[in-house]
Amino acid sequence: MATKNIPILETKRLSLRGPEPEDYAAFKATFASYRSRFMGGPLNAYETWMLYAAEIGHWNIRGYGMWMIHDKITDETLGMAGGWKPAQWPEAELAWIIWPEAAGNGYALEATHAARRYFYYTLGWEGAVSYLDPKNLDSIRLAERLGAVKDKDAPSVDGNDVVYRHPSPEKLRSSQIADAIEMEISHYADPKLTPKGYPLD
Repeated sequence: MATKNIPILETKRLSLRGPEPEDYAAFKATFASYRSRFMGGPLNAYETWMLYAAEIGHWNIRGYGMWMIHDKITDETLGMAGGWKPAQWPEAELAWIIWPEAAGNGYALEATHAARRYFYYTLGWEGAVSYLDPKNLDSIRLAERLGAVKDKDAPSVDGNDVVYRHPSPEKLRSSQIADAIEMEISHYADPKLTPKGYPLD
């Protein structure tokens, strides 16, 4: 699958597109930085190049992969989100990383929510997990905001991760999880938003 054939996903603020050569500089800077410590980094130049090549190749091998997250207005690359399942991975994973300067704006939530919907309702996934470093509290909180729960019985990748299981497509449809995510995304898109209705607590 050439990168030009990778589907494009649109959200309120973001455009998710396949990785292109011009996106590599920001990817390299992030994976060479301390921010990548929970994803096998920091990496040297060769390791970073090989990982980026794998991101593109994954789409050809699996038919899905990681999108580059772009700001709709500026077209700036903000990070990555999507699906990941290297050889020997127990299950297909929902994964994300946001560049350091773009963190704290809800981009990972918005992008991963869109990616999960695509995998569930277009590709027919029956579920997904996220393999997280137990010290990566930001990603654990994000997984929980996405409705994922810790699955102590799920097989680990290497014994050093915790597994968070995402709600099934049916549960996502029938619960208030998706509505809560949409409301949070709307808050990030418009910080002045005042939700309608009564508070729940």
